Amino acid sequence: MSGSLHALFNPRSIALVGATDKSGWSLSTFDNLRQYGFAGPVYLVNPRTEVVHGQRAYPSLAAVPGPVDLAYVMVPTPLVLSVLQEGARVGIRSYVILTAGFGETGEQGRQREEEVAAFARCHDLTVLGPNGNGYINAAANVTPYGLPIPAPLLSGPVGVVLQSGALASSILAFAQARNIGISLLTSMGNETLVSVTDVVDYFVDDPATRAIALFLESVRRPVEFARVVRRAVAAGKPVVALKIGSSQLASTTARAHTGALVGDDDVVDAVFRKLGVVRVRSLEDLIITAGLLGEVGPLPGGRLGVVTPSGGASEIIADRAEDEGLDLPPFTPETCARLTAILPEFATVQNPLDVTGYVVVDRTLLTRALEVVAEDPGVDAVLLLSDLPRQPPADPAPMLALYEATAARIRTAPRPVVVVGNVLTDITEYGRAVQRQANYPHVVGGIEHGMSAIGAAVRWSQAVRADGDPARPDAPAPIVRGASTGTWVEHQAAAFLADNGVPVVAAELAPDEDSAVEAAAKFGYPVVLKAVADGLAHKSDAGGVRLALAGADDVRRAHREVCAALRARGATGVSTLVQPHRSGGVELLVGVVRDPAWGPVLAIGIGGVWVEALRDSVLRLLPVDRADVRRALGELRGADLLRGARGAEPADLDALVDVIVKVGDLADGLGDRLEALEINPLLVCGSRIEALDALVTWRG
Repeated sequence: MSGSLHALFNPRSIALVGATDKSGWSLSTFDNLRQYGFAGPVYLVNPRTEVVHGQRAYPSLAAVPGPVDLAYVMVPTPLVLSVLQEGARVGIRSYVILTAGFGETGEQGRQREEEVAAFARCHDLTVLGPNGNGYINAAANVTPYGLPIPAPLLSGPVGVVLQSGALASSILAFAQARNIGISLLTSMGNETLVSVTDVVDYFVDDPATRAIALFLESVRRPVEFARVVRRAVAAGKPVVALKIGSSQLASTTARAHTGALVGDDDVVDAVFRKLGVVRVRSLEDLIITAGLLGEVGPLPGGRLGVVTPSGGASEIIADRAEDEGLDLPPFTPETCARLTAILPEFATVQNPLDVTGYVVVDRTLLTRALEVVAEDPGVDAVLLLSDLPRQPPADPAPMLALYEATAARIRTAPRPVVVVGNVLTDITEYGRAVQRQANYPHVVGGIEHGMSAIGAAVRWSQAVRADGDPARPDAPAPIVRGASTGTWVEHQAAAFLADNGVPVVAAELAPDEDSAVEAAAKFGYPVVLKAVADGLAHKSDAGGVRLALAGADDVRRAHREVCAALRARGATGVSTLVQPHRSGGVELLVGVVRDPAWGPVLAIGIGGVWVEALRDSVLRLLPVDRADVRRALGELRGADLLRGARGAEPADLDALVDVIVKVGDLADGLGDRLEALEINPLLVCGSRIEALDALVTWRG
């Protein structure tokens, strides 16, 4: 669709269909096109009057005297289809439909929307909307947008796609207030034909766009979304997303503990991590982060050198750096010596660096300190705390010269320099003028949002540079014995895992007391006895787990009590399972559930009976490699348990990673047949790793 979107967003002539002096939408769209320099003709179409907005109007598209590249449609809902029909007859291929009253209103609206979509597909028309304000192509001065556009309209590197028409103007105003230029902003409306993924695909090929900002209520085409985001990453164009709303996991996943851990928002995090999408949590961070990535580009690492004129600001930055996982390494001795030579004697040479209020006396001090810090081999990038001026001083020449000198040092610095303002304030017209005249770089808005943006930029840069495991052979096809339907309880699930190379604790099914005692004697005491019944998922909840049974009498009594309790509940297929008792080590949960939009999701967490209470888990979208799993284990709050906290035996992380990757490959290999697979707990005791309990739920 790239070619058709280029035509949609770069028309040479536009017709406003339904133009009228009575509509603020019509007047705003017309004024935007005139005010912001659209070079082509704008035709007004209204069958009831000859003059609209002080200009001649035509009764129909067929009456327009010249060719029309784009029809901007504002007619009442029942007339929209007829406009497309007439437009198709006269050769118009591109449309923006402002009109609402379609699928968002109910069944009748959905039928109308389907009629519009069917006609457009049949006649190869490109349609943005309906129920959308249009777009602003600042790079090409094309602004068919139904709300007033505040001046100045800044052209820049950030492409913006919004699934909210109401927020578009606010986001645009904020970007302009922070001097962040946009290439193209689109208000998607109902996405009847042109979707978010189509626009992202367009941005990947658009030379004016270097970063992409998305406001998403839902991802309507997950497979296509993943494809275009990967294209963006490959092209070096970061995608920053603010995602709201949620999708529900299939209810059958609640059979497993994993289903309680895999929340909708957590799945979005896992998906975005997998795809290399930078996720933010506010509109401000959406624009500021995309602006930083668009203006500065990737950052080579997380070691930050900080230069400020304020001790308090230095402390705030140090705190926020820790939040963002950024490192503020000590300066090298050579750097310290050079800084000592230029700073006042009461200054403390350290990172973050406070050059002190002496900048009031020596206005070059901040810039000279920046030059030194930027040459320190121990830092990857430099944060310079500096604001643009808000009002002109009595003599602006010295100040302008200082900004020019600082800009020159930043351009020639051996490491990237990110300029951050103290607080999130609007950049004034005078500040814009100074930035323009001095060729001063982009200034990120405020320490709080600036540190968030730097942290996100570093993580994105590291993610796109990270190499996973070398290509490994495809996993063998899973071995499945028996019908893959319903829920496979522990003994079935354990046998399935063992067949596929996952280490499982030894166990024997015991239909009667004598069988239970024989199994216990075979394993050696103490043993564990567990309830078995058709469809019984959570044995602990039914009192069906007996631990540390020390002799035959204990085993017989436990078997009788457990079976009696099951029969009292009306259970069928009643039996018990006997296993050796295990102690020590760390209990993990390793589970997979299927998200209806994104497919199988792997959860790794601190497991056992407290899994849902602790909720210490991380998610990854399948498939995973060893690097993915090792990073995931390191993100657990309880990661130190695996490293051997308090003198305990450390886990064999290489062996553990191998087991978890095998579980992921197994689940992934089952494809659409699998709904959920859970091992809880997976006992990790040094190099001994065993699944002590398992559950499999099949789809359908």
